[in-house]
Amino acid sequence: MSVKSFLLNQYAKYKLKDVPEAQREMMIALVEKNPELFKKIGEEIERRKKGGESEMKAAMEVMKKYRTELATLMQR
Repeated sequence: MSVKSFLLNQYAKYKLKDVPEAQREMMIALVEKNPELFKKIGEEIERRKKGGESEMKAAMEVMKKYRTELATLMQR
């Protein structure tokens, strides 16, 4: 396991502590497949939050925007 993978796992465990482990592992695998996509998603969510949207609304809207890319990633 690389240092990057280890740190990603530790961060995911911290941020997703209430998410079942199987789902958490799936999310980590998706991020490892295309980290740039998730970086872009995270940055866009942060921009929307700074613009006054709630975190939940911002996340839902951004996920809708990238749903095609996310679906493709899940198929791999």
